[in-house]
Amino acid sequence: MEMDQSSLKPASVLTDPYGRILNYLRIALTDRCNLRCTYCMPAEGVPFIEHEQIMRFEEILRLVQIMLPHGLRKIRVTGGEPLVRRGTISFLQKLRQVGPELQIHLTTNGVLLENYFKELIEISISGVNLSLDTLNPQKFKKITRHDSFVKVWRALQQVLDSNIPLKLNMVVQRGLNEDEIIPMADLTRHHNLEVRFIEQMPFDGLSRKIERPFTGEEILQTLRTAFGTLESTKKQNGTAQLYKIPGFRGTIGIISGYSRTFCSDCNRLRLTSTGVLKTCLYDRGSVNLKDLMRAGYDDARLLKAIERAVRERHKDGFEAEKESFDVQKLSMSQIGG
Repeated sequence: MEMDQSSLKPASVLTDPYGRILNYLRIALTDRCNLRCTYCMPAEGVPFIEHEQIMRFEEILRLVQIMLPHGLRKIRVTGGEPLVRRGTISFLQKLRQVGPELQIHLTTNGVLLENYFKELIEISISGVNLSLDTLNPQKFKKITRHDSFVKVWRALQQVLDSNIPLKLNMVVQRGLNEDEIIPMADLTRHHNLEVRFIEQMPFDGLSRKIERPFTGEEILQTLRTAFGTLESTKKQNGTAQLYKIPGFRGTIGIISGYSRTFCSDCNRLRLTSTGVLKTCLYDRGSVNLKDLMRAGYDDARLLKAIERAVRERHKDGFEAEKESFDVQKLSMSQIGG
């Protein structure tokens, strides 16, 4: 796939009105998922998007090629569950060919991961984020509404053995799994991984308000009570506030997505499975790039649409939410986890 570079102006880095460089693109390949996590969607799921409305892999690759000369450095492939979409591995292989120097990461629930692990190693996947909200198989079934803990645990061990950088994502829910913060953090004692505790988000497809979210501050206090002083660090542009327990191999991350404490240096753009470009998790979406492509837009016009969205980016998630009164009706599987 070749892009007509002659139609594009000289490369300039995508920068929003507040000086934040946007070099990280999260791509949702599908809205479908093989789990039904309670904080993400109802038991019966959410209405699936028609196949024709989902971005084709060729369309995604075209957008990546347009953005590459303009500072794109990292891509995270997510969903729904990206591995349930037929052709995902072939897409990742082509993505690596398009961007040999790109950081390509995968977010997955792990249920299907072991089926494709050999191919992920072959394409030099840059990292895996594995969703795991509990170490208890019975509680796993309660949270995900599926009995797949053993498959996910095997996948976790497989990633650890491969030395592929691994992040475990645990959504902390008051009254359900906050008692597992300490056991989960203890995984970093002997393993070089990052365990990330995430505030529960309001995107469950039911518009339910979270009355008392278990906050990042509460998570931090829980860890300090158990382990004492934590060594604090912060990756530039990272959503997670990082900590290290003295003497442990791995690291701890706290992501305060509900509290929105990391907006000031957020470097992310999101592309939903239907082609909507979002400059913030909480906004309604800036432009549908899939529709523009199918309407015949050339690369230069698509780039201008992307740049316009970036110029109109909000200061933070609170400002974006004010103009997105219905965004919480969506499931995270529809937005892109």
